[in-house]
Amino acid sequence: MQLYVVPLMLLASSALMAFAWLGHIRFRGYSYLAALFASWFLVLPEYVLNITAFRWGHGAYSGGAMAAMHLCFGVLCVALVSRFFLGEKLARRQIVGFLLMAASVVLIVIE
Repeated sequence: MQLYVVPLMLLASSALMAFAWLGHIRFRGYSYLAALFASWFLVLPEYVLNITAFRWGHGAYSGGAMAAMHLCFGVLCVALVSRFFLGEKLARRQIVGFLLMAASVVLIVIE
């Protein structure tokens, strides 16, 4: 079960962090302080998911494998939030880069 739940927790953590980093940009009409508090509101559950996933997953995955998953999910989620929430374009070269990152995580995770 850990083999499936831990990556899902890391993915959810990365999605929350991507919204904390970029989500406030869409709402520029609000004050900086409102953006700061909204971002921190998202970061707390992100942190809980991240730490829980790493503590629970160690043994099923190595620390390096979980870090690789988390970094790849983070970049992927930032790209998806940028594309679908902020309406930014993704170039073909960026998509190829994401596929290469995913391949590198597979090489790191699978022993």
